[in-house]
Amino acid sequence: MAKKQKKEKKEKKKFLGGLRGEFKQVRWPKKKEMFKYSVAVLVCIVVFALFFMLSDVIIAAVRTLLEG
Repeated sequence: MAKKQKKEKKEKKKFLGGLRGEFKQVRWPKKKEMFKYSVAVLVCIVVFALFFMLSDVIIAAVRTLLEG
């Protein structure tokens, strides 16, 4: 039982060490970049929302005309 616990502890330590190394390689965005990306995402959300809303209105109008 003690060997198994030591092995698990060693594996966890190895995993966390690798994880720490990976996080050091990540290039985190600066505040200015993050703001630009956030604005871009919000603009895309608004554009798509307007597109789908307009599509829905057009489809509803065509359906109403066809149904008479």
